[in-house]
Amino acid sequence: MNIIELLAIAVGLAMDAFAVSVSNGMSISDLRFKDALKFGIFFGFFQMLMPYLGWLAGKLFSGYITALDHWVAFVLLGYIGIKMIIDAQNCEEASGSTKFKVLLVLAIATSIDALAAGVTFAFMPGSIYYYVSVIGIITFVLSTFGALIGKRAGCALGSRAQFVGGALLIIMGLKILVEHLFFQ
Repeated sequence: MNIIELLAIAVGLAMDAFAVSVSNGMSISDLRFKDALKFGIFFGFFQMLMPYLGWLAGKLFSGYITALDHWVAFVLLGYIGIKMIIDAQNCEEASGSTKFKVLLVLAIATSIDALAAGVTFAFMPGSIYYYVSVIGIITFVLSTFGALIGKRAGCALGSRAQFVGGALLIIMGLKILVEHLFFQ
């Protein structure tokens, strides 16, 4: 996977964390930079951890699904992308909190798609540590700035970002499928 593809996946996976950060930033009237950093740290960490766990699961079961790996990637990325696009239609209110328990739940909830995407990394050449580092850094930056942007923006920005992220994941899933079916 080249850097452009990895960045597209990273941005796609980070969009729901970005959207949640934006909406939380909107609902915290006295949001400070250190509060925005909390969003970045929590979301970035879990967006690194979950694809790694998905990669481990993929490696454990790779012997069973190697012949179908391109279909697995296509279905998982497509499902995640479609789910994100559907979720983007519903702009839900954020909890507006920087408490540990709230951030933990939000970080886990927004990184479930990264767990599924991580399974696809088990079938791609390259270093999982590189992949998860890029995903974590992108998510950290987007979530931190998302909270700061949210202080000044509305729900529309968050849902549009989530829509774009979903579309990117669908495109990557299609690309993997087409490459494997027609160019190998």
